[in-house]
Amino acid sequence: MKETIEDIIKGCAEGKQEFQRLLYDEFAGKMYGLCLQYSKDSEEAKDILQEGFIKVFKSIGQFSFSGSFSGWIRRVFVNTAIESFRNKKMKFSDVEIQNISEPFAFDDIIAEMSAKEILKLVQELSPRYRLVFNLYAIEGYTHKEIAEKLNISDGTSKSNLARARVILQNKVKELLKD
Repeated sequence: MKETIEDIIKGCAEGKQEFQRLLYDEFAGKMYGLCLQYSKDSEEAKDILQEGFIKVFKSIGQFSFSGSFSGWIRRVFVNTAIESFRNKKMKFSDVEIQNISEPFAFDDIIAEMSAKEILKLVQELSPRYRLVFNLYAIEGYTHKEIAEKLNISDGTSKSNLARARVILQNKVKELLKD
């Protein structure tokens, strides 16, 4: 008999290893993909993945079944990635937004790129730019929310996002030259 996600969550909350394994098997692939978005390489992603599952298993009893479990576990992993970033004590820099070159339209080019190619470009960003870019562009946080999560100003969030976009655009331009 296949257990439901509710059964698996309840089993994990009771500390049963067989249910923890089922939960891990169900979500590890998706969460590893998320961890890759926030990390510079696969080793760092694996570290975040491991830490994220430790947090999930410790706090799963707090899941109230009132919302999506997928959303809940995703939030745990995003917060784990943010914490990993904070623990490295990365400094944020302010970039003068007016000094950033005009964006060039590359939607057609991006549409032609594979997810793996795009992920590689994002992974090449500095940790602070990658974090702000992911929180804004992928997770949908506002600059105010990012600022609160990272203890920075709204302006710093905006300037880091703008700089990340310019860097990504320049990387795509470089790919076009090849």
